[in-house]
Amino acid sequence: MGFENSADDDRRHTPAAERNRAPILEVWRQVMPVAGTILEVAAGSGQHGAWFAAEFPEHRWAPSDIDPAALAGIDAWGREVPCENVLPARRLDTTAIDWPVHDIADDLVAIFNANMIHISPWPAGLGLLSAAGRLLPDHGILFLYGPFLRDGQPVSDNDRQFDQSLRSRDPSWGLRDLGQVVESAASNGLELSRQLDMPAGNLSLIFRPA
Repeated sequence: MGFENSADDDRRHTPAAERNRAPILEVWRQVMPVAGTILEVAAGSGQHGAWFAAEFPEHRWAPSDIDPAALAGIDAWGREVPCENVLPARRLDTTAIDWPVHDIADDLVAIFNANMIHISPWPAGLGLLSAAGRLLPDHGILFLYGPFLRDGQPVSDNDRQFDQSLRSRDPSWGLRDLGQVVESAASNGLELSRQLDMPAGNLSLIFRPA
């Protein structure tokens, strides 16, 4: 993932998060529900949560990650947000049946996940879609960001090389087919309401309860 720790604190940095935060923020400005809590799944460095929480002070941001070692860095970023609307990071495994979100369930309006489903086994993605279908209210959204195959094929040579690199590292990883993701979401009561082209061949996908 290209994490780099700051010399003076626990914050971790990823160049990808630096590059894509502005385009993702523009999507958030179009689709953000009026108020409530956003659950970020696989928050990684925590940079996204800090930036987006500062832009939407009327919302609460609830970051999570499967890696316990990432939580301190996520919390370090959260402490940088002046409006103090970032909740403590929680450990969350998307394949778990019961997610640790009981404290925010009544206020949950969105689930955000960037760049996870291609660097984790497919059951992790299925778990995300299943939980989103169970947890989101009728007015809620699931926001997925990342690269996807189209009709089973990469959209660029860079994506092809990236996909091959991922599969060489772990055969259970790799870019997921957009059609498969949409079909799996539908089986969990979610429909694709918006598909937006993003820089570097990535997509932003907005799902809503059907």
